[in-house]
Amino acid sequence: MKRNPGLLFGLSAVLLAANSIAAEPLATAPVQYREVEQTYSVDGVVEATRQSTVSAQISGRVKALFFDVGDRVTKGQIILKIDEREADQALAGSRAQLSQAQAALQNARLNYERSQQLFEQKFISQAALDKAKSDYEMARAQAEASEAGAQQSALAQSYTSVLAPYGGVVSARMVELGEMVTVGKPLMTGFDPSQLRVIANVPQHKLKDIGSRPSVMVEVPSLSRWIKSATVTVQPSADARTHSIQVRVDLPSNQANLYPGMFVRTHFVVGKESKMLIPVSAVVRRSEVVAVYVVDDKEVPRLRQVRLGEANAQNEIEVLAGLNVGERVAREAVKAGMVAAESKR
Repeated sequence: MKRNPGLLFGLSAVLLAANSIAAEPLATAPVQYREVEQTYSVDGVVEATRQSTVSAQISGRVKALFFDVGDRVTKGQIILKIDEREADQALAGSRAQLSQAQAALQNARLNYERSQQLFEQKFISQAALDKAKSDYEMARAQAEASEAGAQQSALAQSYTSVLAPYGGVVSARMVELGEMVTVGKPLMTGFDPSQLRVIANVPQHKLKDIGSRPSVMVEVPSLSRWIKSATVTVQPSADARTHSIQVRVDLPSNQANLYPGMFVRTHFVVGKESKMLIPVSAVVRRSEVVAVYVVDDKEVPRLRQVRLGEANAQNEIEVLAGLNVGERVAREAVKAGMVAAESKR
């Protein structure tokens, strides 16, 4: 039979790797009780600290859409444009009225000045001077009103370009290109992903345990991540239906892969307790079997089934049954499994 040099080389490499792993001593962790923080867990939801819906401030047809759901925008960017032709005509009309009012004001001012000179020379009566003054003041008021109208038309014309109030991500778009919108119509919703917080409802009977300034750790199960809270605010009111207090947990800025609406768990520190803890990396999960490798005095790892509790932020997990104080478990379950397999040969 013809031998395959490549296959033999591959098998040799695997055997050498297994032998080298078996030769290295296993890193172990002692099984012991330690005093840790006792926590009370409540489910929570992530929300954006800054989230808003931009609405139309002028009626018109949607002329252009520059962003869609998931797009990032910066503060002041144009996210949508409304047809500006009607607003442009209104602005042109207001400016024409302003020019007319300013011309009338100029004429009334000159007439009033001439009337003052004629009155001093006693060519006109006091009533004629008063009328000239009244005409001048009316023309000035009309000019001011026309100027305000022109500014209002210019402001309305600027509403045809919808700007982003702050930098963030578009989370919803409620209009389509060519759609007619009216004042108050929601256009787009966005949020700032750099500033997030968690909303949790704590039963009122637990308020005494968590305190007015609680210490909170936020667990994100989907990301296998623990986040320490930046600030915590306990709302000074209770929900009469659920008898719970809303707690807002502000997170540190710029949390990657965390979005509004995600499920999290909030862990409030309520005291101290003693727990038997081992590293999470020591746990082996095979179907429904949960086990660890216990290392004996001869440095041989042996698989033993255990019952576990909850993990903590330090990547440790509580052991409820299956281990005794003073025993040692392999920190790296995969490596211990390879060593155990090698020792049986």
